[in-house]
Amino acid sequence: MPGFCDQHAAVLFFDVRQVGLTEHQRLTTTAIIPARYQSTRLPGKPLLDIAGLPMIVRVYDRVRATPGLDTVLVATDDERVHDAIVRHGGDCRMTSPEHRSGTDRLAEVAGTLDTDLIVNVQGDEPLIEPAMIAEALAPFAADRAHGADALQMSTLVRRIDDEHEFQDPHVVKAVVGLDGFALYFSRSPVPYHRATANQGVPARAFKHIGLYVYRRECLLRLAALPQSPLEVAESLEQLRALEHGIRIKAVETRYDSIGVDTPEDLERVRGLCTAPA
Repeated sequence: MPGFCDQHAAVLFFDVRQVGLTEHQRLTTTAIIPARYQSTRLPGKPLLDIAGLPMIVRVYDRVRATPGLDTVLVATDDERVHDAIVRHGGDCRMTSPEHRSGTDRLAEVAGTLDTDLIVNVQGDEPLIEPAMIAEALAPFAADRAHGADALQMSTLVRRIDDEHEFQDPHVVKAVVGLDGFALYFSRSPVPYHRATANQGVPARAFKHIGLYVYRRECLLRLAALPQSPLEVAESLEQLRALEHGIRIKAVETRYDSIGVDTPEDLERVRGLCTAPA
């Protein structure tokens, strides 16, 4: 019997790139899943077994279930990851082992592609909903439909209603303006609620979900920029974009995902994938 891993929300959304756009206006879109073999806490993380399949294959299949993507590929520095994807019938590109971040790995591959948009999906989120990718793409389709191509980058946020999550430095918070663009990202509990001395959760507290869509040229520019002071202080790459004046559209989603960073995360995901649907 299939478990949670085998379900997806394709029936709940549509191909966002096609709505209101002619074929000439259509934005070509490539999803890239960066996958680094080495991991301090989980060695060989991309190939860890989850209900009979390597984690990276699980992620690949979830991303492929998103309507409107022209290409889905994995970018890795390890032949073992490459071979696992190819055996599964997927597309994988080898990249330099010297990259310091997933963004750099992404940019190496993006530089070889002819595509309008690049979707960056984390390689350790085997439960990602295809609908989340569609949501992050939607503002670009709307931008194009209105005759503009001003939007450069988008990401996802989800409302926080749990105080522990709000205070947890491992949960990245997003501060979002009334126009729907990100103002700041932090590991600290922001925005600070002075009236309650930051007890409880403010009404507009958001968790950042690390899925991004970039215009190809924006990604290449971002990867070429030096690290910025706030990026270094918070250890958050997206702050490089904000500090260099690149606006990030923050799309609110009701979905969440589980990043596999610890053995406990892995067991939780394995349980969900083997549980009856």
